[in-house]
Amino acid sequence: MKQKSSKNLKTAVQDQLRKVMDPELGISIWDLGLIYAIAISKDGVCLITMTLTTIGCPLFGTIQKEIEDKIMEIDDIEDVKIDLVFDPPWTPEKISPEARIQLGLE
Repeated sequence: MKQKSSKNLKTAVQDQLRKVMDPELGISIWDLGLIYAIAISKDGVCLITMTLTTIGCPLFGTIQKEIEDKIMEIDDIEDVKIDLVFDPPWTPEKISPEARIQLGLE
């Protein structure tokens, strides 16, 4: 099978991240603005740099497993690593316009 281009792989990762819901808010982690960066190495390792709405979120383990499961469904992805950062801190301004409406912020 031909390997997808890095752009197509990144789009596939973004599509999968849109399926990962914040367990409390019911909004995807993508639309909440929790994903800061996606990098995919030539050997198929996907590095997700992300944050959480609060430091010490007790649901991170659940979110992390769902991210890993969804990303590993993509052909050409061999491993997933998550770099959890809190700088820059998450703010509600990072929420997508669609999610802002859904949350009643607009």
